[in-house]
Amino acid sequence: MDIKLLLPLILLQVILMTIALLDLFKRDSSRIRGEVKWGWALVIVFVASAGPLMYLIFGRKH
Repeated sequence: MDIKLLLPLILLQVILMTIALLDLFKRDSSRIRGEVKWGWALVIVFVASAGPLMYLIFGRKH
């Protein structure tokens, strides 16, 4: 498989993960569902593309 085809997906994954982790660590624990930052950090890092999206959609209290 050509790396040029995977590069945009890898870049998107890194951007999503970075945005989600920065938001997670800036946000107060009381404004996170479940109030467990380390749990969300594990989801963001280990659940591929879905992890950052899950946090950004479901993890934050608005």
